[in-house]
Amino acid sequence: MRSDESKPGNVTKAAERLKVGFVLARSFTLSAFAMFVDTLRLASDEDDRSGRIHADWQVLGSTRHLITSSCGIQVAPTSDFVDPSRYDYIVVVGGLLSVKEPVDRETVNFLKKAALQKVPLIGLCTGTFILAEAGLMKGHVTCVSWLHARAFQERFPDLPVRSDRIFNLDRRRGSCAGGSSAADIAAALVRRHISPHAEKKALEVLQIVKARSSADVQPRRALEEKYEDPRIRAVMIRMEQHLDEELDMGDLGSAVGLSQRQLERLFQKSIGTSPARAFGKIRMERARLLLAQSSASLIEIALDVGYRNSAHFSRAFKREFGHTPSSLRSRKAVVN
Repeated sequence: MRSDESKPGNVTKAAERLKVGFVLARSFTLSAFAMFVDTLRLASDEDDRSGRIHADWQVLGSTRHLITSSCGIQVAPTSDFVDPSRYDYIVVVGGLLSVKEPVDRETVNFLKKAALQKVPLIGLCTGTFILAEAGLMKGHVTCVSWLHARAFQERFPDLPVRSDRIFNLDRRRGSCAGGSSAADIAAALVRRHISPHAEKKALEVLQIVKARSSADVQPRRALEEKYEDPRIRAVMIRMEQHLDEELDMGDLGSAVGLSQRQLERLFQKSIGTSPARAFGKIRMERARLLLAQSSASLIEIALDVGYRNSAHFSRAFKREFGHTPSSLRSRKAVVN
């Protein structure tokens, strides 16, 4: 991957611009594409002029036909498939997994040619499925959304995948969970190839306080996907959806055709704890994530996970993790 020695305020020559080619799948995710390309656009010029000074980008296609996103908005390719080596990165924007042929054969051949020429390939959202289907993710760790982790594992059982991180840059491959994490991976490339100044400017315009790193975890992890029993998965989903409420364990059992006692026995046998204890752990994990990745006050976080006062919340948090929420915040402040 090319390095760039440009400094804040310097104008990068056209030949040195960060060049990105986008490949859009049928029913691609518009938000992921927009977040990535707008991070490039805002980093490429000063103020809000959108000039292609430090970066350039094209939407590549085998035809110039409009490509329809999953929300119905259409985008027209701006370039045919040219020599992949013209680009520093080829970014594949995926979309709905229900689409049987998200890209055509000519597109697959173009991606394979880019890989042979050692052009780094990045999959946004489910774009990693397209790369993996083409055999282009072997030897690389793939980052996907928790929402798509099981589908990826089932379709590509021999490929390492993780759904706990928001993005991954692995030698000549990149991948991200989609959504706002597309801005984070784009910011990492801007910082690497243009400058930290350009990254900061782009994020400020996008109203993003700070880019997340590849070490940051996804805001929500599908805890229920760990369990085979569909009744446990259904209960876990309901718990995650109602963290700020008091849930009646009897009602949870009834929702999956079990009495409260039967639900407790099922949980104890399958995961070694009670439903109430599992609910408490989910709440605390959510609280720890909010403490680490948000500036919300303790009382706001307490209310978000179902506690009506910060003192009760702090005691429960300390029982779970061995330290108070305040001490975790203090350590975070020292690190930052």
